[in-house]
This record gives sequence, C-alpha cells and structure tokens, in this order.
Amino acid sequence: MSLWIFATLFAASVQAIRFYLQKRLSSAGLSPAAATFARFVYAPLPIALGIAAWAIWSEAALPAIGPGFWPFALAGGVAQILATVCVVALFARRNFAVGIAFSKTAVLLTVVTGFLLLGELVTLPALAAMALGFVGVLLLSLPSAGGLRGNPFNAASALGLASGVFFSVSAVGYRGASLAIETDAALLRAAMTLCFVTLVQTALLAAWLAARDRAGLVAVFRGWRATALVGLTSMLGSLGWFTAYTLQTAAYVNAVGQIELVLSMLISRFALGERQSPRELAGIWLVGLSVAGLILLRA
Repeated sequence: MSLWIFATLFAASVQAIRFYLQKRLSSAGLSPAAATFARFVYAPLPIALGIAAWAIWSEAALPAIGPGFWPFALAGGVAQILATVCVVALFARRNFAVGIAFSKTAVLLTVVTGFLLLGELVTLPALAAMALGFVGVLLLSLPSAGGLRGNPFNAASALGLASGVFFSVSAVGYRGASLAIETDAALLRAAMTLCFVTLVQTALLAAWLAARDRAGLVAVFRGWRATALVGLTSMLGSLGWFTAYTLQTAAYVNAVGQIELVLSMLISRFALGERQSPRELAGIWLVGLSVAGLILLRA
C-alpha cells in the first residue's frame, strides 16, 4: 500500500476519535470556538521538541522554507479553524455521523480548489467516484423529519457545506505549504508545516477567546484532562494528513479520508447511542463506496 494511503487512513481514524471527543466537550457546554481551541493549543510544543530531537539526532540543519510557504500556511490554518467551528456547531443540529458526512463535501470542492491554486487535476474515473459521494451528501443535506421532500437549504446543511468549503481550502493550503519546505523527507515537511500552522492557530484563537469568550478559554485549561486528549488526537491526525498532502494531490487524500464515515457511524451508534434514518444511512454508505473506488484506483 502506498505511504500516502496509509497516512490518510491513520489520520482519518484518529480524526474520527478527535471529533467524538470534541462533541463531548461541546455537549458539556464548551463553545464551538473553545472546543476548536482545545484542538490546537497543545500541539506546537511537542511538535517543536520532536523536530529539535530530529535535528540533534541527525546532526543536520533544518531545511529552508520557500517563499510560498506563508501564504499557503496562513490560508490553510485560518480555513481549518473556520471549518472545525462549523463542524462542532453542526453537532448540535444533527447527529455525529451525519455531521462528519457533511464535512466530506470538501472532497469535490478540493478538486476545484486544487486546480485553481496549484493547477492539479484528477482523472475522470476518480471524479466519477467523488461524484458518487456527492450524491450521498445530497441525501444527507435533507432535514431528518422532511423525508426526500424536505428542504435541503437549512442551517445544518449551510454549516456542513461551509465546513466543506473551508476544509477544501485548508487541504490545498497545507499541500502548498508543505511543498515549499525544501526537503525530500515527507515526515519532516509535515512536522515543520504543522508546527508553524498550529502555533499561528493557537495565537489567533487565544486572542479571539480572550476578547469574546474568556470563560471558554479558562475552561479549556481547567478541564485539561479532557482537552489534552483532543489535542493529542488532533496532533497525531494532523501529522498523518500533512504527510499525505505532501505525497499526493489533496483531492485524492480527502477522498480516501472519507473512510472516517464508517468509523463515525460506529462511534455514533455504539458510543453515543444515536441512530441514523434509512436515508441518512444510504447517504453515508454512498460516500463510503466512493472512497473504496478511489482506493482501488490510486493504490
């Protein structure tokens, strides 16, 4: 199996756990912004220590950072903050598995974003597999009580589609930033990009919470036992995503990453006691089938 597929599957698995932990924080009263802050605040220091340990062990200088790094890194970092806030807010309106499925609209959107920003294309069979997943998303966009005649244009679908837009920008931004690190070591590229990005994200969210939600800022550190787990899973997942983005086009990485939906269904059913409607299950499985097709096409 290609390294980028392994890194993506690992990242998707850890991310499903992280979103579950964030949902629990949100259910406990933490605001979406504070729950998002918990994702980033614990990451920069251990990543920086890891990079320093690598430099000492290898006795090599850190690679140079290309001129295109910061525009891509900042765009990706801010977009990821907004995307995560949208997903956490969506959990209050729809169940866990459906909320995760909505975020996967990023797959098709990343095709467009990747072409516009990096000039990257996907094959027609891959695009067809992604379109199959998009049909599943359309089923999921209908409100739970409305059946097939429900109005797909509602607050939940707006949050879900917004998260998809922001996640697509984030993915392409991170790929562009990691490619600007002047080394062939994929893991080092990923670690350096992740360290800089999470440091900026921590500073931005800390400033916003200090001005708008001081209680949430204090709660993140007061409940460090729970929030540190969010930070740990976020750091491991992000390292997997960044490694995959370094090795493969962001659209393919995000598409294979939809395997997270299967895990989110299991978490939703067995950990949260939530049930999906037949239509929601059909939508989720259509998205899952598109992932299987893409793995077969790109493995």
